[in-house]
Amino acid sequence: MQVLPHVSRLGRRTATAFGVLGAALALTATTVGGATAAPQPDPRPLNVKPGQAYMGVGARIHEGVPAEDPGRGLLAPTDGVQGIDVSHWQGSINWTSVRNAGIQFAWMKATEGTNYKDSRFNTNYPAAHSAGVIRGAYHFALPNASNGATQATYFASNGGGWSRDNLTLPGVLDIEHNPYGAMCYGLSTTQMRTWINDFYTTYKARTSRDVVIYTTASWWNTCTGNWTGMSAKSPLWVAHWTSAASPTVPSGFPTWTVWQYTDAGSVSGVSGNVDRNKFNGSRDRLLALANNT
Repeated sequence: MQVLPHVSRLGRRTATAFGVLGAALALTATTVGGATAAPQPDPRPLNVKPGQAYMGVGARIHEGVPAEDPGRGLLAPTDGVQGIDVSHWQGSINWTSVRNAGIQFAWMKATEGTNYKDSRFNTNYPAAHSAGVIRGAYHFALPNASNGATQATYFASNGGGWSRDNLTLPGVLDIEHNPYGAMCYGLSTTQMRTWINDFYTTYKARTSRDVVIYTTASWWNTCTGNWTGMSAKSPLWVAHWTSAASPTVPSGFPTWTVWQYTDAGSVSGVSGNVDRNKFNGSRDRLLALANNT
């Protein structure tokens, strides 16, 4: 099963009438799983220090989406199999409330680079499992810090492992705009392809699973040169904060497995903004991804 990369965010609204309408809808619409469409306080800063990155921070910095924009995916379809992704920035999470709100899966940050572990991972990971949420871990890639094999080993040894227990998803390689500097981390497209493939190969050797790739279309197309080399190996998790009925898929991938449709969602049990995601299939297919069947 395959997951798609992350797509770029919406730009600023240019038509006043449309902006007013979008704001009105955002304030009144509700979504599946206990999420409301009204913008919520976001605990996650734009100016992060090493080790503090989270899914989508690079896109927020490099693509310049205004924090007050009411159209950051809040009106996207929220039917089907719903999930979230979190890090320490969400603080204490009531995972029973999350599950009762209709959230079926969650990925949480485990590691970054070769030296950083998320301070909430060891709490979130077992608590989600106990609440019946199908959970998984993600690694925030820093391709300029070490080679891909080294970071895959660090991830697999610090939360990124896998077991066939009906509740554990394969690990995720979060590779996106560099929140600390140059967009492509100073690597050429050839070097970036090598880095990603080395991460994939090492992670699979350690866990037996194909790592899921989370990215944006703009980052993937630019920094890998529209690479098709992972399309037959890694499920793609595409990030595209849009109110459209479906996301834009990065070049090199035929379809998406998970779509992060907003970074400004809300869910019972989580304080403030949280990323909302949709799985491209039924719960049975999600369990097939979890159990490698």
